[in-house]
Amino acid sequence: MSIQRYAPCKPLTCCAANCQQNARMNACRVPYDHPHVSSLIHAALDEDLAFRGDITGQCLVDSGAQLAGKIIAKEAGVICGVPLFEAVLRHLPGAVAVKSLVQDGDSIHAGDAVLEFIGAADAILIAERTALNLMQSLSGVATVTRRYVDLVAGTRCGIYDTRKTIPGQRVLQKHAVVCGGGFNHRIGLYDQVLIKENHIALMGATGPEAAADAVARCRQRMGDESVVQVEIEELDQLAGVIEAGADIVLCDNMGPDVLAQAVAIRDGMNAAPHDPGNGVRPVALEASGGITDKTLPAIAASGVERVSIGALTHSVLVLDLSLLCNVN
Repeated sequence: MSIQRYAPCKPLTCCAANCQQNARMNACRVPYDHPHVSSLIHAALDEDLAFRGDITGQCLVDSGAQLAGKIIAKEAGVICGVPLFEAVLRHLPGAVAVKSLVQDGDSIHAGDAVLEFIGAADAILIAERTALNLMQSLSGVATVTRRYVDLVAGTRCGIYDTRKTIPGQRVLQKHAVVCGGGFNHRIGLYDQVLIKENHIALMGATGPEAAADAVARCRQRMGDESVVQVEIEELDQLAGVIEAGADIVLCDNMGPDVLAQAVAIRDGMNAAPHDPGNGVRPVALEASGGITDKTLPAIAASGVERVSIGALTHSVLVLDLSLLCNVN
């Protein structure tokens, strides 16, 4: 797999019809050589080694000892983080050859081999826990994302992550979401405007027009090329924020019936991304808040283009992987 440098997102086109494509293009840059990833690996190894190193290995592993083995899956899922085993080893002395047998985003089954290795035993034993912790966590994110993606199959709805990520792991977790078939919301505070109720409250504005005023202010400052998203809680706010120039409207804690009404209002203004009117800024609708496996299909069927789910990254279970060694 070729590795490209992950860079901060460039400003996205204002056309909401392109938001999914642009999010995927930005996220698909494989992040393993991102400086945040290198710093994360360094910190994880420092937790394990501190100032003394692997004292058990120092007692029992001969200098120059070689070890061969593989990492296998102990359950079915979607793999992510395969290059991290080699990335962790690059932080340690000793030569180890690694052969990847699957790629990020592949579906795997219990018993499948993920990669094979042979080389310096001390480096492998040190790298094992850090690499597996990261690989298992990312594979868990990819696996749960794939489950949600499968639930909206046949609709125009995409599954999006949020900024509810583990500190220091955002670029990796967002990559894992894409590996599961999902899309990335904004990467951070720097690459997309997202107006929420606290921003509006700080403006001192009230009433249905307050959200529209916030959109207009952001659009004036940021220009036409920046993506502006706004959160609304009531349908009477929707027409105003569309007219003010929003690209994406986050419909917070609305049920399927209300979301269908929102879609009808948006479509009636000729602002649907799939069928925009001439000269009308397309607007994508996003559902968010308390969405579960049971409620997701009906929400997707309402006609919204996006569903954002914080649980993709903030509370996911790991995918069980195991490192098996043979003394060479």
